[in-house]
Amino acid sequence: MSKTVKLFLLCVFITAGSVNAWAQTSVDNKVLLTVGNDKVKVSEFLQVYEKNNTQTDKDEAGYLKDYLDLYINFKLKVKEAEALKLDTIPSFVKELAGYRKQLAKPYFIDESVNEALLQEAYDRKQFDIRGSHILIMVDENATAADTLAAYEKILKIKAEIDGGMDFAEAAVAYSDDPSAKDREAGQGQPVRTGNKGDLGYFTVFNMVYPFENVAYATTPGTVSDPVRTKFGYHLIYVKEKSPALGAVQVAHIYVAVRADASEDDAARKTEKVDNIYAKIQGGMSFEDAVVQYSEDKGSARNGGELSKFTCNRVVPEFVVAAKSLEVGEVSAPVKTMYGYHIIKLLSRETPGTFEDEKNHIKDRVTKDKRAQKSEKAVIAKIKSENGYKVYEKAKLAAFSSIDTSVLVKKYKADTTGSFSKPIIRIGKHKVSQQEFLQYVEDKQQKQENMDRWVYLEKLFGVFSDEQCMVYEDSQLEAKYPDFKALMQEYHDGILLFNLTDEKVWSKAVKDTLGLQKFFEMHRGDYRWDERANATVYSVRDKEEVQKVMTIIKAHDNAGDVAAQIKADSLLSVKIEPDIFEKGDNKLLDQVDWKAGNIEVIQSDVEQLVSIVKINEVLEPAYKELDDSRGIVTADYQNHLEKEWIKALKSKYPVVVNEEVLRVMMSEK
Repeated sequence: MSKTVKLFLLCVFITAGSVNAWAQTSVDNKVLLTVGNDKVKVSEFLQVYEKNNTQTDKDEAGYLKDYLDLYINFKLKVKEAEALKLDTIPSFVKELAGYRKQLAKPYFIDESVNEALLQEAYDRKQFDIRGSHILIMVDENATAADTLAAYEKILKIKAEIDGGMDFAEAAVAYSDDPSAKDREAGQGQPVRTGNKGDLGYFTVFNMVYPFENVAYATTPGTVSDPVRTKFGYHLIYVKEKSPALGAVQVAHIYVAVRADASEDDAARKTEKVDNIYAKIQGGMSFEDAVVQYSEDKGSARNGGELSKFTCNRVVPEFVVAAKSLEVGEVSAPVKTMYGYHIIKLLSRETPGTFEDEKNHIKDRVTKDKRAQKSEKAVIAKIKSENGYKVYEKAKLAAFSSIDTSVLVKKYKADTTGSFSKPIIRIGKHKVSQQEFLQYVEDKQQKQENMDRWVYLEKLFGVFSDEQCMVYEDSQLEAKYPDFKALMQEYHDGILLFNLTDEKVWSKAVKDTLGLQKFFEMHRGDYRWDERANATVYSVRDKEEVQKVMTIIKAHDNAGDVAAQIKADSLLSVKIEPDIFEKGDNKLLDQVDWKAGNIEVIQSDVEQLVSIVKINEVLEPAYKELDDSRGIVTADYQNHLEKEWIKALKSKYPVVVNEEVLRVMMSEK
């Protein structure tokens, strides 16, 4: 990882926890260094160092010195960004505001409510649900009439199921979830088999909170009563509730089977995967089988390993297989909608104790709708702590000025200045009638069969809560030093990223002349290893192998070979000419790299014969820029950054107080 990337991670990818991790030292308030005319105290440096230093197994004195160099470069770049006033441009202000919104969320959580939510989430994390649903869509802001119609419809469906109708059949017949039904082929889209309402496996946080609540409360093998979510009304059939899969990593050998595969193709693929599994049972290592046979080229390069997953991230067949295996055990072939998989369980992390899981769950809770429970408690606390008051006369006057046009979304707020009196007070801050009237204009929605005053009370309640949250948000930097420090880090980190992108990353891509000049100066660093100009002929019909060999031997040029194969209607042949390095192609790695050499390789798991011809062996040689543009660009970026730092140090001289540094390091 480059120093630039490390530095950006230092400043931006940080948690919202306490930054007060370092111990007080006798040189806390001493100036450690100056950058231009900016002084940096020991405490400021150590605050960042201790927070980000995870190299506990390294020589700390040496690591601290290296980190100081990174920190100096960081301060130089931020100082330059501020001098260029990059922190005043609208895009920066908007981006920082977005981060602030996210970072402020933990400060709007009631801990007592949150603890109950944490325990509930932990208890649910111990189990996975296998469930299906039927959805009758209705907007969360729908009229009472539309809501009632949807509710009555879902009740009728429930009655049919209670009367004996199969849940899956009901999902196909009635559900508004389009994934329940088959999709016919058309307009470039293949046939897609509907899931009949089957959601596969899920656990806590995978579904919206009301859905999750009912799913975990429903006895396996039964259907829930209707539950309302933002999508509409659901019926939930819980097929299974089983101990949690947890976080799992597997490796697999993959044999693809197209959804529209013919019977012969499907049978051939079945034979192939069965033969591979037989080889593993016969003693072949799983890892060797991956390299030799897996059709998932991406994972095959890494021993077949897939990214870690939880139960809702994969098809149900993978969950069932993973739950049945011990670590290191290999499954029999597993059929999914994508084809066949032979699965080896590499690791499985089931949920730990409550203390182990608490921090992770807490982070999820704060980002979830269930946090609204905590938010309501927070609002009540804000009102209590800040002497919240509603000016009833002003509120009545404001309400009286709003006519029934608000019920048909046509209300226009008074702009004459007649409504300037305070309607709410929070702390020393007062909110005017005019602000409420404008809020009503902005938020009004058409209402049917609702009393105007009832509707206005509803709007006022939401407006009041939002004003309380806005007020508390405005006080965060003053109330919480940790939050203030965190915002400063994000401020600096964004500036650093934007300016580095301009001066280094994007510049290296756009500066084609500079890149070419850099390449010419360092051409000796970019070389090809030995390569082979070769052609691989894949023959699926064994009866055609000899004919293909005769044609190959009769022609020196792969193009002439291809023309003759086409003329002879040898349809089972696939031709792959290319220039290969060692490791590029597993077939090439099995043959002797000698010009003119032709070798036949028979697959031992399927009806496939490969013929490899080495046309020419190319000696090691220098690469051209187009052959190595990616790595050259990365090297050029490093060069640009070094030159930029040199220029910044000239513009903003850096002076390190060596005596203070010595004392600080001795106390570490």
